Amino acid sequence: MSEREGDQASGAIPVSLVCCGLIGTVVTDGGMVDRAYAEAIATQGVVTGTTAYARCMAQVHQQRGQSTVDVLRTMFPDSQARGQAAHLALDRSFCDAVGRMGATPAPGAVAAMERLASAGIRICVITSFSRRVMTVVLDSLSWWDRIDLALSHEDVPRGSPMPDLILAAMLRLGVTDVRETAVAYDTQAGILSARRAGAGIVAGILSGPHSGDRLRQAGATHLIRGIAELPDLVIHPGDQVPDQAPPAPSAVAGAAADEPATQTNRPGGAGGRMAG
Repeated sequence: MSEREGDQASGAIPVSLVCCGLIGTVVTDGGMVDRAYAEAIATQGVVTGTTAYARCMAQVHQQRGQSTVDVLRTMFPDSQARGQAAHLALDRSFCDAVGRMGATPAPGAVAAMERLASAGIRICVITSFSRRVMTVVLDSLSWWDRIDLALSHEDVPRGSPMPDLILAAMLRLGVTDVRETAVAYDTQAGILSARRAGAGIVAGILSGPHSGDRLRQAGATHLIRGIAELPDLVIHPGDQVPDQAPPAPSAVAGAAADEPATQTNRPGGAGGRMAG
């Protein structure tokens, strides 16, 4: 174990923020992602049983965790219009599926969030899907009061594997040291994003589309079977429920307040556990 990993395991730098992937990490995929992509590319004439379909779905698996719009644009490099049309179809398909069947929390997700909140740790969910999909999923679960912040790839200049989403969460929620952040994600792109942002703990979730070896190679400091195991990794003896509200954001976070506002908590102004 490296010196840095040893420090993490001993809790030398307490975790104050947890960033979790949404679909596949705290919400069960249930095959909805593959179905949405399949329906999206079908609108562009790529149908099941063809070589083109197999190639496109292999690309989906390879690039899971990257923004959905980027994945579809690379499928149709000669036509931005086709990529954009496919992305609109994907959004519609996923939202319709959640409307019909609802969204299902990953095993232990609710209890994990409750334990993290009780330890005074802030929670941000991040997604490679659009803001519309994120909102539909969180509305379906009535989770806005369980989280402090929700970000989609639309809220930052660059999606995963770039560090922008994680860094934006740190700034918005007043993290003063990037190593105070723990990230849990089930894709290579999400793990790369967390490492590039300097997160102290980067937990690869083994229930997702990418193997443990791939998550380790991307830079995961820990591998866990599911989100239910995350609190045991980041909460240490002595962590207690705060007796009062957290201190005001640091000067670093305050500087972010001058930036254009993007998605914080529920669209339309409804807050989560704390005002965004």
